[in-house]
Amino acid sequence: MFLSLLSKEEKHYFIDLLTKVVAVDGEANEIEMQVINRLKYEMGEDVLKYKRSNLTLEELIKYFSKKSKATRNLVFMNLISASLYDEWYSVEEHFLIEEIQNAFELSNKKKSELMKIVYAERDLRERAKRIISE
Repeated sequence: MFLSLLSKEEKHYFIDLLTKVVAVDGEANEIEMQVINRLKYEMGEDVLKYKRSNLTLEELIKYFSKKSKATRNLVFMNLISASLYDEWYSVEEHFLIEEIQNAFELSNKKKSELMKIVYAERDLRERAKRIISE
């Protein structure tokens, strides 16, 4: 959500970070790959020439931790959304999300606000599916 607001470089590094977050508990599954592809599509043409960087997880977290508060909030919200998409929320993902929250200097209140947005979007999507299938 709102990933088109990121710069081209930020978009590429976001994909790298997202890939590492969803794979923290093992190989990315089919649903996680669909989420990554959906988010790539949302980012637009900037990601057509995406090439994976050699940055480590720690370097990617540090990169985004130096960005503006708005960028950190946006990245964090989308990481949460992606990690919750497949209904399998592993302990490793939980601890990694917590580590990112701390590195981004996001308060628990801000995390809660961002999670409410993620859940509201998810609820709306599920409601739409039910209404369409009726």
